[in-house]
Amino acid sequence: MRKLFYILCLLSIAGFSQDKINGVVLEANSQKEDIPLAGANVYWLDTTIGTVTNIDGEFSLDYSKDHSQLVISYVGFKTDTISVLQPKFIKHWLQATDNLNAITVKSRKQATAKSYLKATNTFTVTSDELLKAACCNLSESFETNPSIDVNFADAVTGTRQIKMLGLTSPYILIATENIPSIRGASQAFGLSFIPGTWVESIQVTKGTGSVVNGYESIAGQINAELVKPSTDDKLFVNLYGASNERLELNTHVNTKVSEKLHAGFYIHGNTHQKKHDVNDDGFLDMPLYNQVNVMNRWQYTNAEKGLVSFLNFKFLNDEKQTGQLDFNPETDKLTTNNWGSEIDTKRYEVSAKLGYVNPEIPWQSIGVQTAFSSHKQDSYFGLNKYNIEHNSLYTNAIYNSIISDSRHKIKTGVSFTHDTYEELVNDLKYNRTENSVGAFFEYNYNNLEKLNLTAGLRVDHHNLLGTFVTPRLHLRYTGWDKSAFRFSFGRGKRNANIFAENQQLFSTSRMISIEGSSPSGRLGGAYGLDPEIAWNYGVSLLQGFNLFGKKGDITVDYYKTDFKNQIVVDYENPLEVSFYNLSGESYANSFQAELNYNAFKNFDLRLAYKFYEVKTQYNSGKLDKPLVPKHRVFANAGYKTVKKENGSQWKFDATFNWLSKQRFSSTITNPVQYQLPQYTPTLATLNAQVTKVFSPKFEVYLGGENITNVRQSRPILGAEDPFGANFDTTFVYGPIFGSMYYAGLRFKIE
Repeated sequence: MRKLFYILCLLSIAGFSQDKINGVVLEANSQKEDIPLAGANVYWLDTTIGTVTNIDGEFSLDYSKDHSQLVISYVGFKTDTISVLQPKFIKHWLQATDNLNAITVKSRKQATAKSYLKATNTFTVTSDELLKAACCNLSESFETNPSIDVNFADAVTGTRQIKMLGLTSPYILIATENIPSIRGASQAFGLSFIPGTWVESIQVTKGTGSVVNGYESIAGQINAELVKPSTDDKLFVNLYGASNERLELNTHVNTKVSEKLHAGFYIHGNTHQKKHDVNDDGFLDMPLYNQVNVMNRWQYTNAEKGLVSFLNFKFLNDEKQTGQLDFNPETDKLTTNNWGSEIDTKRYEVSAKLGYVNPEIPWQSIGVQTAFSSHKQDSYFGLNKYNIEHNSLYTNAIYNSIISDSRHKIKTGVSFTHDTYEELVNDLKYNRTENSVGAFFEYNYNNLEKLNLTAGLRVDHHNLLGTFVTPRLHLRYTGWDKSAFRFSFGRGKRNANIFAENQQLFSTSRMISIEGSSPSGRLGGAYGLDPEIAWNYGVSLLQGFNLFGKKGDITVDYYKTDFKNQIVVDYENPLEVSFYNLSGESYANSFQAELNYNAFKNFDLRLAYKFYEVKTQYNSGKLDKPLVPKHRVFANAGYKTVKKENGSQWKFDATFNWLSKQRFSSTITNPVQYQLPQYTPTLATLNAQVTKVFSPKFEVYLGGENITNVRQSRPILGAEDPFGANFDTTFVYGPIFGSMYYAGLRFKIE
């Protein structure tokens, strides 16, 4: 029967069916037997035009001169890309993972890669994109991406916070290699604890994401993949220096211990010891700090037995000092001599991942992830004291398989999370223990040609939140060529860590009020407040195109986050910050339109417009969330010269951001000299970087941030009287320091 099929295919090629390619996909094996692979994916590169092999491994696919690269993939096997320049019969053997060398087709690598095939609205930020800016840590890795907003949390600590879909980072699940990492005590400063050179790529998902990673995600998921000891350079050195006298050093050392074992040692250090007060308000424009960050990483791979594992050890020591220029911590700490702050953090982490792929049944795999972290922060802000100690244990076990063929995939497993918190807020202690046990199931249907659907459900039991169900759905539909229409919805639930997530409140003279609660009481969540619950809904359209022979794409998406309960952080009384359960509506609507176009060879242009409507019911009425611009315009342009034979090359990159006016929280009851207008001015900034690659081993870069020297004129309210009733550092909407220039070098031995 199979020989007859081959003959018919050959006759069809020779005869009338010149617009079809036919073939068979087989498993490569040492016995050289023809073992068909049923359910293998066969599709044209960079399109959603494809098919799935039948029970005999056979396929038939429309041929067009517009496509020349055919991708063949199957769970547990290496994905191959082959050249097809005319209709013909294809007999192709796929090789089991890590078994033999695969066919490699070189193509231009995209700095930010979007998928036409995934059900989730996910894009990948590659290492090329990360190198477009200095990218000293994870919080600075999104400067060239319009989907993530980066701004300062206050005027003294230098803390950068990110937003997605109009919501701050506590509503985003931020993970390191799919292990939740920026949560709890690390919410305020955790993004600055992951050095940029340690990051291999970043996957950003809009919407609630997968149930596999937990129930807390509401606005999206960000996953940072770290460099691997087996593929990272043997030696990598990155030295960075800035005009504000910020210095950083990153060093990677990797070694091959044996054929199956690789080890890496990574060290990051940064320091800033120069006092700056450009706006003459008597306060440091940026903190003085020292950070030492060390990671030891082990990778074990045994392809014959289908095993791969990672073991990581991390240590962090981070020290910050900020406040008035004359502040001396030895004499002024917690006194009214001079206003100052110190934030000292020590963090230890141990994490492990083990993956097993059944060599006999390669579509079956088991993965186990576990991580322990100990985070201790001792800090004070003027006369306010805040200490937190957070110990966390996380374990997740995942089983992957298929139903009948690779179009139907399943993931199921169990997870366990244990957290202990000990907080000291001035003279009050807030201690609690959280335990959560959950089980999840996720089904994925993907026929490549038209539909990709992922439906997930998890059930969790939490000692404070009770038992609850988390449903999530992601759908991708392709109605025409080079398109992907996506729809998603899902539910998220979380306990708000009101002090750790809002540490900027301590750099004010505001009183703290937790309404309707006491330190020891609770109404279902922490601090006597109910848990936050929200539904997220989203639609997205990705459309690729060719214009003047160059590729491009347009993405338009709209997301709505609807809170059923939210812990409202109310700054509308300038003498107080209040925390209370939502009574009324709270929602965040986000619209974004983005254009990416390769205008000419090695020149990429990215343009975006974003609109936010973020409203919350406060005690004083339904208001726009403070310091959230309704409109944002973004532009990024990058150009590379043609790489010479010796590897030398020039790279140029520039990023422009324009923000519309933003609402200040109310200051109307303040004395006239401490009142602010209702809205901020509009704001525009420009960043640029030039990189000279001398060889594959050595390159230097020079760049500038806020080149137009935009500065907020009055970032600290009541700076002249920091212990008075109207002192407030939270009214920050733009840069404080002004222009900043930097230079650096990268050296590596592959």
